[in-house]
Amino acid sequence: MMPFGLKISIISRAFRKRLDEKAAALGLTSVQLRVLGSISRLEAAGEQEIHQKDLERIEHVTHPAMTRLLQRLESKGFVRCLPSSQDRRYKRITCTEKSAGIHEMILQQDQEVLAALCADFTPAQKEALQQLADMLLQNIDAP
Repeated sequence: MMPFGLKISIISRAFRKRLDEKAAALGLTSVQLRVLGSISRLEAAGEQEIHQKDLERIEHVTHPAMTRLLQRLESKGFVRCLPSSQDRRYKRITCTEKSAGIHEMILQQDQEVLAALCADFTPAQKEALQQLADMLLQNIDAP
């Protein structure tokens, strides 16, 4: 029997590979696209200021890793890092015109990849998978 962790790893790699193919059309990796999607989603939700710490928490990555991601996204013209109006120690991260609302496109691509991977699932199985994934995520963030 294959260990559960290995199954999750294989699924994750397959999902990321398919998203990488879609992200490549924009000149991005799936990780860059995911971070960009988080920024876009937070802006659409009315978040006044998005800081690097917020993205590190959401994406579960270290400060140095997020710094590199944001630098790459900024150099490609997808985000702007501006001084915070609330605290000069922080930079406010915003989407550019090039990436505004990109979370909608990312959601569509995510749904396409999930649909392909779950092609033989019944609607009830797809719903159960979503519920179980949500429960696992809650446990990850639990103290």
